[in-house]
Amino acid sequence: MKTKVKSITNEKIDIEGLLREAHNEQSGAVVLFCGDIRNHNDGQEVIYLEYESYDVMATKSIEEIVEDAKKKYSLIDALCVHRLGRVDLKETAVIVITSSVHRAEAYKANRYIINRVKHETPIWKREYFADGTNQWGKACEHAHEDQW
Repeated sequence: MKTKVKSITNEKIDIEGLLREAHNEQSGAVVLFCGDIRNHNDGQEVIYLEYESYDVMATKSIEEIVEDAKKKYSLIDALCVHRLGRVDLKETAVIVITSSVHRAEAYKANRYIINRVKHETPIWKREYFADGTNQWGKACEHAHEDQW
């Protein structure tokens, strides 16, 4: 990406701007993943989420994961941005963009990055439900190491 992007932000993520910057004349593939807030979880109606982090460690973790992916998958470029604070329904909480010469590497790297970020980065999620209750999010049970 042309400009240095912060890995952690309290602002809405500029998906279109980041995706525009990801396109370049070397890449044959650019893959975008957006982790958006949905209106349900485990049978409960979700109204919004809040994310907290240990910012210094979270930034370092994301940057290291992205650099690992660049090397492992011979990427032209990659980024991951995670939002903090309140995130409403349909808004994006996390974005991963990978670019490579061929699509296979871009897809694999994108999945590798998001799975590692979900498991390793000190970011915590609190879900708020329509019935007035809330709970801290559980570990992502859908991102298994064998999928990396």
